[in-house]
Amino acid sequence: ILSDYGKGGLAHIAEMMQLARAAGKPVLVDPKGDDYARYRGATLLTPNRSEFREVAGSWKTEAELNAKAEQLRTALQLEALLVTRSEDGMSLFRANEVLHEPTHTREVFDVSGAGDTVIATLAVMLASGADLSDAMRIANRAAGIVVGKLGTAVVSREEIIQDMQ
Repeated sequence: ILSDYGKGGLAHIAEMMQLARAAGKPVLVDPKGDDYARYRGATLLTPNRSEFREVAGSWKTEAELNAKAEQLRTALQLEALLVTRSEDGMSLFRANEVLHEPTHTREVFDVSGAGDTVIATLAVMLASGADLSDAMRIANRAAGIVVGKLGTAVVSREEIIQDMQ
């Protein structure tokens, strides 16, 4: 997991990604800024809606969003692009496939850490052998639980299981 908070901590991101890929490890990136070329070759990028808009430009329809996402995914040679969309859920873009997972309605107290929860949950699910589409569904549930808590929070396995029942 590479989380770029735009503070200069990922100055050697290309080298880090190369080492991870050479070791057969997926590279999941929570990007920042408008220079996504530095993430070329990552396995998965997880920008939120506003971060994606900053790089890809605005869209008016789902078809336009899909086209912009596929263009970016292809240009950066990503296996997948996951755009988190707040109240509109999240959308996963892979070659010849778009999956959308709606938000499960709940009261939102604090969105701090929602993106971190998404990428951490994706990583755990993928490491346990889950398919990316299943990992996205679980990550969506986990983020939904976290935003229902005050302050930066964590989600437990038990909370996710209970939420899915």
